[in-house]
Amino acid sequence: MKRYPLIAEHGLVGDLQTAALVSDEGVVDWFAAPRFDSPGVFSALLDHDRGGYFRLSVDGPDVTVRQLYYPDTAMLVTRFMSPDGVGELMDWMPPDRTGRPTDRHALMRVMRCTRGRVAFTLECRPRFGFGRTPHELRLDGRTAAFRSAAMAGFLQSNVPLERDGPHDVRGRLELSEGEVAGASFTVDGPEADPPPLPDVAEVEARLWDAVDFWQRWVRTARYRGRWPDMVHRSAITLKLLTYLPSGAPIAAPTLGLPEQVGGERNWDYRYTWVRDGSLAVRALLDLGFEEEAAAFTDWLTARLTERSGGGGRPLQIMYRVDGDPWLPEEALTEFEGYRGSAPVRVGNAAADQLQLDIFGEAMYALAQGGGRDRQPTYEGWRAVSGMLDWLAASWDSPDEGIWETRGGRKDFTFSRVMSWVAFDRGLRLAGEFGRPAALDTWRAARDEIFAQVMRRGWDGGRRALTQYFGGDVLDASLLLIPRTGLLGPTDPAWLSTLDAIERGLVRDNLVHRYDPGAAPDGLRGAEGTFSLCTFLYVDALARAGRVRQARFAFEKMLTYANHVGLFAEEIGPTGEQLGNFPQAFTHLSLIMAATTLDEVLDALAARPGQGARSVPPWAREGSA
Repeated sequence: MKRYPLIAEHGLVGDLQTAALVSDEGVVDWFAAPRFDSPGVFSALLDHDRGGYFRLSVDGPDVTVRQLYYPDTAMLVTRFMSPDGVGELMDWMPPDRTGRPTDRHALMRVMRCTRGRVAFTLECRPRFGFGRTPHELRLDGRTAAFRSAAMAGFLQSNVPLERDGPHDVRGRLELSEGEVAGASFTVDGPEADPPPLPDVAEVEARLWDAVDFWQRWVRTARYRGRWPDMVHRSAITLKLLTYLPSGAPIAAPTLGLPEQVGGERNWDYRYTWVRDGSLAVRALLDLGFEEEAAAFTDWLTARLTERSGGGGRPLQIMYRVDGDPWLPEEALTEFEGYRGSAPVRVGNAAADQLQLDIFGEAMYALAQGGGRDRQPTYEGWRAVSGMLDWLAASWDSPDEGIWETRGGRKDFTFSRVMSWVAFDRGLRLAGEFGRPAALDTWRAARDEIFAQVMRRGWDGGRRALTQYFGGDVLDASLLLIPRTGLLGPTDPAWLSTLDAIERGLVRDNLVHRYDPGAAPDGLRGAEGTFSLCTFLYVDALARAGRVRQARFAFEKMLTYANHVGLFAEEIGPTGEQLGNFPQAFTHLSLIMAATTLDEVLDALAARPGQGARSVPPWAREGSA
């Protein structure tokens, strides 16, 4: 067992309330329960000795391992191949269908020998509450009960189990060709009884039921483009990262995975960002997943409504999946961090930052109606109108910006761009549905922001819009401009900005979000290229009519996916995945880039030889 496998050497399984990472050695080294944002039960990815893990592997010097997903599902298959035999391990979590929060979650693991003979080794070492909460172990036949003050865990298996010290269990089972064995780890409340012991037939039935669930869901996607495997994998990943009881997507299922190995850029991403969720609405609608898009806009409207009329800031930048705004940040000082990357942070102090762009992203999502042809409710419109009234008095202020820098507030250009989006979409909604609004105030704010962006955000030396007013630093977040409609995708000012970003931030078709050396962000160290920005670059190229370049960049970026099609937040200098994993931002932007590129390529195929003029009107105009 590797002490710290590469971040990319993992697959993701989940049940739509929580999720686990399984390494390509069959080790569950990350699992938080009962929710995404709960303390870790298995956290060996952050500290091998203290974090805890659940291993099911075939050991031996001549064992070759391959990992894959069963097609169009979240069922992870790890295959162990040796001269003596082949063993397969299938990991999954039964998907939630109720939409009701529960403390009980089961990680299912089925072992099978498909050729010869193989011996599986089992080790189960839970560490509740990030290892801070001690537990007692009771071993009773096929069930090992681990009980702490806050949670119970039950390991049930037909692998013979034995104690491994006072708190852990281990076992070994040899299987011959055609034989099957199983193991499940179920978490529940501290006083819960173990679940009934399932037989092999019941486990098989639950497995195929989960396969049917995922394949039926994927079949509802309307994507018919050129990259179905990667687009569908990204859609499944977004679904796995969404908390079904509330409809809120998280940014990633992990915390503390570094943007630079050994560095301090180690954040907790297990929360719902207004920005990420709002952009996910567009990606989901592009694929026809209207129910999921509507669930998030309902969640977002609820956040606005609960603060409506309070006089303060209408939205926080992030929340827990149930809408709780309380996210205090602390360091897990007991943990050494992934490969020594400390501090390991839990919670996120950036929740209190002022990031004015989120109001534009919120309106970007709400203007799309969550995929449903419906009018805003009375209370919903009051909340939206109140948000825009607050923004009309607040937009012309320095803030911390989209990247949550800790180097002080600035007049970030992207924050102004998205404030323009907020008023633009608000005016559209008010006109479409005849809602009362301070139209003159909103229109004046929108127009002043546009003038300010073009006057103060433009650097004549670079001939580009820059990261903040008065500076000359480039910022890849501005690659979203063609989608917003503030500038058209072939506007000369935009094309000049795109050229500058290409010269300054693009390396071998991979895109840095900004240069920390040129624009200090209050943190030590560097970071890799930002995968979200690479896919936004593809989108912007395609909309600008640079189609061959866009397709090359897109298909090259796909080669950086891991062995099961997943992406982290960043790509390091040697091609390694960095940051929390997998990252919703990366996968939603992959979908956005693929659908844009498909539509532009289809238009070119229909009108060969027309070049940029064949770009669809929606792409030229930057439609939402």
